Amino acid sequence: MNKPTGAVISAKSSTKKSIIDFLEKAMDKGVFDAVIVPMRVPAGDSFAYVLIKDKSLFKDAFPIPPVMFVQGAKAVSSVTRLGKGNMKIAALMRPCEIRATIELAKLGQTDLENMTLISMDCPGVLPTSDFLSDPEKGMKQFDEAAKNLDDKIMRPVCQICDKSSMMAGDLHIGTLGAKKDTFFVISNSQKGNDILDKLGISLKDNIDSWHAKVKNISEEKLKKRKKAHKDLKSEIGGLDNLLDAYNQCINCHNCMRVCPVCYCRLCYFDSDNVKHPSEDYLQMAESKGSIRFLPDTIFFQMGRMMHMSLSCVSCGACEDACPVSIPVAQIFSMISDETQGLFDYVSGRSLEEPLPLVAYKEEELHEMEDAND
Repeated sequence: MNKPTGAVISAKSSTKKSIIDFLEKAMDKGVFDAVIVPMRVPAGDSFAYVLIKDKSLFKDAFPIPPVMFVQGAKAVSSVTRLGKGNMKIAALMRPCEIRATIELAKLGQTDLENMTLISMDCPGVLPTSDFLSDPEKGMKQFDEAAKNLDDKIMRPVCQICDKSSMMAGDLHIGTLGAKKDTFFVISNSQKGNDILDKLGISLKDNIDSWHAKVKNISEEKLKKRKKAHKDLKSEIGGLDNLLDAYNQCINCHNCMRVCPVCYCRLCYFDSDNVKHPSEDYLQMAESKGSIRFLPDTIFFQMGRMMHMSLSCVSCGACEDACPVSIPVAQIFSMISDETQGLFDYVSGRSLEEPLPLVAYKEEELHEMEDAND
């Protein structure tokens, strides 16, 4: 598509309520049969993705929650993994969640034919532990940080995310650069155009202020990202430093379980292939002098990295789930930028862009040949 077009939507009550009104109107007109959207649980200390059929439940919906307890791509995959189904479903998620959903579609783990993906400008995500220590305080801090575009309290990878407004789905809700009491609805596909047409929303408004704001923020974040990766590489570069970085790994595999693109039904590192008889451990201990338990932690981390770095969207879910605070997401983010850069690929950028390892190009990776000469 050419440069996306958009419409200015009034939000005099609040942006949150106006977005919910937009979704309700779409259900009223039969554009969607159901909506997947984050919702605050009754206790108020958590959020969950909910598939809403009853519009009265929208009162508890929360378009951009302060935390990401479940990466939205996992919710979408659960609904559509076995086929498109008959319902027309919209999913309102952060850009990184949309991008992970698109990667899963390329990997055959979700069907998007009857899905409409709607993203929003994302201010970042609070670390789960920070939020859970005082949810009400966390809500206030998040709202204030989002209002002032201050990401210092967000996840480390959110602070260096240059794709927080990236449009990869069908529609995008833009708040950056919008005048008071308004927001933008921007179409990014023919499906998006058709939906807005059914809702009587004309794509004729100037959204240059949104483009300009997004461009400025993205460029600033990209500079921070490159510096952060350079600093991290100096810390973990080399085998010894890398081993030190993962030295505290307890082999819980939490990072794998929350990752949206780790989709294998059974990981090799959870299989019987890595469960050895006692004689093998004794032999290894004899040859090395000792053996650490649990073994193979570094092999798990390296295996997972090689398996999914081309599809990593730097959402930060893995690091948030680590009980010993290993900077997993920051390491994966750095490696993913390098591996994706080799193929001029950005994970989840477009559904039409094939995965590098399944698309053969005769003219690629010559720099690797030159390096080995």
